[in-house]
Amino acid sequence: MPRVPMVLPLFALILPMPSQAQQPERYTLRGDDVAIYNLAGTVRLEPGDGDVSVQVTRGGAEAARLRMEQGELDGRETLRVIYPGDRIRYAAGGGHASTQLRVREDGTFGDLRRDEHDHDRRGSGEGRRVTIASDDGLDAHADLTIRVPRGRRVGVALAAGAVNIANVDGELLVDAASAPVTASGAKGSLDIDVGSGAVQVSDGEGELDVDTGSGSVDLSRFRGRSLSIDTGSGDVTGTGLECEDLSIETGSGDIRLTTVASPSLSLETGSGGVTAELRRDVASLSVETGSGDIAIRAPAALGATVEIETSSGDIETDFPLQVTRRGRSHLAGTIGDGKGTIEMETGSGEISLLKLPS
Repeated sequence: MPRVPMVLPLFALILPMPSQAQQPERYTLRGDDVAIYNLAGTVRLEPGDGDVSVQVTRGGAEAARLRMEQGELDGRETLRVIYPGDRIRYAAGGGHASTQLRVREDGTFGDLRRDEHDHDRRGSGEGRRVTIASDDGLDAHADLTIRVPRGRRVGVALAAGAVNIANVDGELLVDAASAPVTASGAKGSLDIDVGSGAVQVSDGEGELDVDTGSGSVDLSRFRGRSLSIDTGSGDVTGTGLECEDLSIETGSGDIRLTTVASPSLSLETGSGGVTAELRRDVASLSVETGSGDIAIRAPAALGATVEIETSSGDIETDFPLQVTRRGRSHLAGTIGDGKGTIEMETGSGEISLLKLPS
C-alpha cells in the first residue's frame, strides 16, 4: 500500500516562540565616588571587588526603549537609566500608588547629598514632571544589582520600587521617593532619605542617618558613633542599640526602644508615646512628646539632675530623689551622683522614671 504523505495545517507549523528573558547588562563605574539613578525597579547593593559594578536587568514590554547613559557629572562617575516620556507603568510591590517627581534631561533626580553640609548643586525642582503609576504609561523598568567594594562612596536614587542592602562596607547614600528600604550587615556610613516607605536596619555598625516623610522605622542590633532618625509620620522601634549619640524624632508616632546603651539620647514625638529601656547611665537624656505617655526604665546606678513636667498627668519614680522643686505638674531634683541630666516633658500624659528589674 503506498504511503500517504502527512499534510499539516499551516497554523500547526507556526508555533509560538517562547518569550526571551532580558539578558543582564553590566557596567563598571570607576572612582571612589559614584552615583546611580533609576526611576522604577528594585535595587540590591552587595559587596564587591575592584570597581563598583552594576548589573541591569530590564523588565516590561517596552524595556528596549530604556537607554543607559554613563559618564561624569559634577566630578563623579554616574550611571543613569533614561526613561522616555512623562508617564511610566510600574506597580511597586503590586500596589496602586502613584509617584510624581521631576527628572532632569540627563536622567538625574532627587538630591544625593555629597556630605552632611553640602547638597548636590542640581536642585530637585528642575526638569520635567514624571508620573509612575500602575495603570498606564511606558511599560518598562530596570532592576539593578550594585556591587560595592569596601570603602567606596555610592549614591543611589530610586523613584519607585524597593532597595535592599546586604553586608556592604562603605559610604552609602540612598534617596528614594517611594520605596521601602532594608539594610542588613551594613558597615561604615549609611544615609537613607525616603519620601514614603518603611525602613528596616539590622546588624549595622558605624553611622546611620534615616529621614522619611512617611513610614515606620525599625532598628535592631546597631552599634557605632551616631544614630539619627527623623520621620514625619510613623512609629520608630529599636532594640539592641549601642552608640555614642542617639537622636530620634517623629512628627506623629510612638517611639519604643529596648536594650539601649548610649550616653546621649534625644527622643521627641509630636503625638505619641515614648518608652525606652536604658542599659547604662546617661550623660544627657531629653524626652518630649506633645501628647502621650513617657515611660523610661534605667539602671539602679543612674545619676542625674532631673526635670520632669506634664501639663496633664501623673509623675512617678522609684529612684531616691532629692527634690529641689515640686509643683502640681513639675518635679525637679537629683538622683545619685547627679552628674548627668534628664529632662522629660509631655503636654498631656503620664511620666514614669523607673528602675530596671534586677
